[in-house]
Amino acid sequence: MKKLLLLSVLIHLFCQGFSQTEMELYANLILPNAKETPNEEKSEIGDDGILRISKVSKPTLTVYLPEEGKATGQGVIICPGGGYWILAAGHEGSDVAKEFAKRGISAFVLKYRLPSEDTMFDKTIGPLQDAQRAIQMVRENADEWNVNPDQVGILGFSAGGHLASTAGTHFKTAKINNPKNINLRPDFMVLVYPVVSFDTAIGHSGSSKNLLGDNSSQELLDKFSNEKHVDPNTPPTYLVHAKDDRVSIQNSYVFENALKQNNVPVETTYFETGGHGFGMINPQSDILWMDRVEAWIKRIFH
Repeated sequence: MKKLLLLSVLIHLFCQGFSQTEMELYANLILPNAKETPNEEKSEIGDDGILRISKVSKPTLTVYLPEEGKATGQGVIICPGGGYWILAAGHEGSDVAKEFAKRGISAFVLKYRLPSEDTMFDKTIGPLQDAQRAIQMVRENADEWNVNPDQVGILGFSAGGHLASTAGTHFKTAKINNPKNINLRPDFMVLVYPVVSFDTAIGHSGSSKNLLGDNSSQELLDKFSNEKHVDPNTPPTYLVHAKDDRVSIQNSYVFENALKQNNVPVETTYFETGGHGFGMINPQSDILWMDRVEAWIKRIFH
């Protein structure tokens, strides 16, 4: 019976044009920075149709591979948003991964740990550890997944954009064990309506509070204001944002300016309207940012 069920699942996935597998992020490894606590993870779909996963303490990586023979060699790790409080794992995760896989780009949805003093000794670095491990894991399995290890990027929405930009600006310091000295630098970043800065004038207070806690020191706020850590080695970046977003578009502006000042390639799609949280498709525009990002990825590697 189990074999028949597995076969039906595999046939369904094959018909979709890609394969999908969820894996423990730290399989056969010690979960770093973790307290021994019960797994209280919860998934629910709201009245708005959005899948929300809360209290994540057991991180995973779900692999979406293109149909055989269609892989371009590029891979992208996807970090859903949710203010470091929940993960919007559908429209900012699996839906996006499936679209990339259809286009030949291997995609990996990161279900990263949500910051909590109940589950972590240092909640400020937990999500970054998981992002670094995801990059490490994709490069370790690059041959099996038909990915060029020098073409592995990271994409993040909202607070997931903060995590992605943290991975892209703090890669020189490994927060995980890295005995093989695998490169933890993403080869490109795509930041969609991202939280980038924790400066009070433009930052997202909810994300800052959930990651760093109340009454954070200025030193800690500066450490995780990622526009302040751009240098010439920061990965090429694509920014997507709407000008009427409640997460201020200034987050993207300051990051774009920092990249340009350091001669880092950057391209943008800035919508006049669209608000926050639209995922792959901004219903208030005919522009499809996924088309532009796909073309941009092809350009930077050819």
